[in-house]
Amino acid sequence: MDAFLHDVVRQDGTVAADRLTDQLRVTRKELAAASGLSRDAVSKAARLRAPATQARLRGMVEVINRVLPWAGSVPQAFAWYRSQPIPAFGDQTAEQLVRQGRADHVLDYLGGIALGGYA
Repeated sequence: MDAFLHDVVRQDGTVAADRLTDQLRVTRKELAAASGLSRDAVSKAARLRAPATQARLRGMVEVINRVLPWAGSVPQAFAWYRSQPIPAFGDQTAEQLVRQGRADHVLDYLGGIALGGYA
């Protein structure tokens, strides 16, 4: 599963939008929508390097990476991210929560489940 992170995160720690779109099989416009960013934020080099943009993309990548072992593949993990309601968050999806800047809450929730907690 570390292969996904290795593929989409550069050595300097930044998320490579082009690699991420390839892995998720989406356009930049779809990537922007799934992460709660503007299309310019994932298309223009200067905006892509901005800390806020990178934080949002990193949260998305970390959530997908966390569910990857359970989902079985990157496309299935992305489908979960986009569509599976999470009861602990009022049936919002991980995508909705990441778009609100709450990736850390999703990661904490998933960490609890990984340790044997209930959904």
